[in-house]
Amino acid sequence: MEIIIKGASEEFTEKLVALAAQHHAELSISTVRPGWTVDRAERYLRDLTASSRRMAEMVIVDGDGYIDADHLRRVLGKLNGPSNSLKRTVDRGVRKGWWPEGTPAPITPVSDPNNPSWHQTIAYRMDKELVPVFREALTRIVSPQATDDDTAD
Repeated sequence: MEIIIKGASEEFTEKLVALAAQHHAELSISTVRPGWTVDRAERYLRDLTASSRRMAEMVIVDGDGYIDADHLRRVLGKLNGPSNSLKRTVDRGVRKGWWPEGTPAPITPVSDPNNPSWHQTIAYRMDKELVPVFREALTRIVSPQATDDDTAD
């Protein structure tokens, strides 16, 4: 028997296993969490366009998780291309099975709370707990570990 349940709580999962055991069913459960790991972050960053990766680097490194959109515009120009790529890469990763459905976008736009009817983005942000994860992923990309051939005399 194979049952696939997406988005279930751990409590629900435990109850389901107990119910299956009462009916002598063999049931195994594998849990895939929709969060960001260093491996997932590295794959995400590698799949971005060059301008989107630069934008992500600026949010992660320069802004430590929060950067003013005007600063990004001065450096990158228009942001609609890079910001669209940030979202499309998350969706593509779900389609390709790189991370589970429900994985949140790591970088999100911030709108002006004082002017909600005008949708100009004032900044881009990343949750503080994700910044070290994505920094490690950037380190892997920029400084890949030496291979055996590189360390041989």
